Amino acid sequence: MGLLGTGTTYLYLNDESGQLSVERVTLPIKNLHPALEGLTIVQLSDIHVGPYTKADFVQKAVTLANSLNPDVTVLTGDYVWHDAESMFELSPVIAQLNARYGVYTILGNHDIWTDVKVIMAGMKEAKLPLLVNEGVPVNVGKGTLWLAGLDDGWSGRPDLAAALAGVPSDATVALLLHEPDLADEYSLDGRISLQLAGHSHGGQIRFPRVGALILPHLGRKYDFGLYRVNDMWLYTNRGIGVTTEPVRFNCPPEVTEITLVSGG
Repeated sequence: MGLLGTGTTYLYLNDESGQLSVERVTLPIKNLHPALEGLTIVQLSDIHVGPYTKADFVQKAVTLANSLNPDVTVLTGDYVWHDAESMFELSPVIAQLNARYGVYTILGNHDIWTDVKVIMAGMKEAKLPLLVNEGVPVNVGKGTLWLAGLDDGWSGRPDLAAALAGVPSDATVALLLHEPDLADEYSLDGRISLQLAGHSHGGQIRFPRVGALILPHLGRKYDFGLYRVNDMWLYTNRGIGVTTEPVRFNCPPEVTEITLVSGG
């Protein structure tokens, strides 16, 4: 067996694609309303159901997310890979997501590349709101978390002005946008406290001191984890599913729990 074959065998023998991880992040937010102190947001991303990522594995992620008893749950795009109809296999699973103040979703590039109308129909079947250049207030006592959901930044038509229309001046704004590298642009707005993204899968295969060998367009600069971009926090979720190569190494699938605290 050659070196390439040996390396490939090693990766598959040490595959982490079935090992769900919970990543817990505490974010200090400037001018956070006292009512939002300790508010938790659970994030899932890049499910890519079928053919490699099965619905029963997504069910484990949903059960794990619900066990965290989140205040808000968000899904940040890419529900399918090649087949838009897979969305109807996913819909009854993600319909089980539960959060105190609601579950919200946005689109990713694969959702548009396949058939966005099918993805929208699947979300309607799951009874989950899909935010496309739309903002919604999450009112907690007298405090407001404003979720600004943008259309996909690669293949859609994101409109930040529309998503922030009517936002209260004292609200904490969380931007939901699939591609992390667009943080360089949207962080300049000044009203956004944090962006939640996915898209990169963390590269799926990461090597010590080298990082990921392959990363997608708009997911190369901020490929996983927490960043500070200008005055905005950015968190890039590694995703649930896999594409192309059905393997993960040093990059397990994740459910993220984000806790907001005053500071920043």
